[in-house]
Amino acid sequence: MAKNKLVTAYTDLMEQLYLAMDNSLHSMADAWDIAKAKMGKAGELTHEEISTISDALKRDIESAAHGLPGHQDTNSLSEWFKFDIDLIENFTLDAFLSLADKTRIELAKLGEEAKTHRYQSGDVTSPGTFICDHCDKEIAFKAPSQIPECPACHGKTFIRI
Repeated sequence: MAKNKLVTAYTDLMEQLYLAMDNSLHSMADAWDIAKAKMGKAGELTHEEISTISDALKRDIESAAHGLPGHQDTNSLSEWFKFDIDLIENFTLDAFLSLADKTRIELAKLGEEAKTHRYQSGDVTSPGTFICDHCDKEIAFKAPSQIPECPACHGKTFIRI
């Protein structure tokens, strides 16, 4: 099955952000601007699509920054993702975790409170397990994916568990 272009763009944007953040001279905000500009120069996505993917990746990184354990051993990571991290396919786990760590540091500096993120069917997201707000059905993704309607009740709103 061919990958959705937004799912591919999600992974590409994550890699661009990781590269921009690898240069310690850039703040997270600067790194976002650099990564989005590189995506725009590629010309494969509209500004609206880049914004949609950027918002989705930012949501996931902030969620990870708030929810990932401070010590990232295999067991604690598997617990956060709610499945064995060895099953994650085609995903740059190190890049995502690095971005989450850097985001956690920036959020701590800003003193932000943890947020509970709501996910909608159609949203692109990182690997993880989600639960339907309506019927509590769990769905899991082992790679960046687009969230479908709930397979049990056709609900459209989910939370990461």
